[in-house]
Amino acid sequence: MSVTGLVLAAGGSRRLGEAKQLLPFRGRTLLDATLDMARSCHLDDLVVTLGGSAAEIRDKVDLSGVRVVENPAFGDGCGSSIRSAIPHIDTDRIVLLLGDQPLVSPFDVRRVALVDAPIGVCRYADGLGHPFVFHRPVYDDLSTLHGDKAVWKLLHSGKHPVSEIATAGTVPVDVDTAEDYERLLAHEES
Repeated sequence: MSVTGLVLAAGGSRRLGEAKQLLPFRGRTLLDATLDMARSCHLDDLVVTLGGSAAEIRDKVDLSGVRVVENPAFGDGCGSSIRSAIPHIDTDRIVLLLGDQPLVSPFDVRRVALVDAPIGVCRYADGLGHPFVFHRPVYDDLSTLHGDKAVWKLLHSGKHPVSEIATAGTVPVDVDTAEDYERLLAHEES
């Protein structure tokens, strides 16, 4: 079993008004923190999608040990990033991570990667959340996704069996707005 960590970081941050990937966090950037977490999972491959602010991200974020896939259609939502990345992935499984969600537990990433069902998802105390895992038989469906909520639609479509893993705590904060960023910082201080 081989696993690629796919970090989605191509968004244009329209709701936030600035490149959220570059927001300060833990003395570096939000995307640095997420990539550090992903590296600590020791997956077989690590890919990040970039689109909005790609040049600035390449200048300011440590992308060592990460393959970068450019998503020219980044304005079309997360589905376009997944579509852009699929042709570059040769492993049996993909663990999907959000570039603006640095507080995901590496332990949970490794646990969801081991799920036997074609799709696996974390079940937190307050609902389902990332990371997800997708096995190779789902890749064709992933390569046709459109929009921001496309992965959730696939998850709930009934087309593939889905396994949930019980995960401690609440869904980790993902940063889409200034309020989300404030919540992330407040969580870090507590």
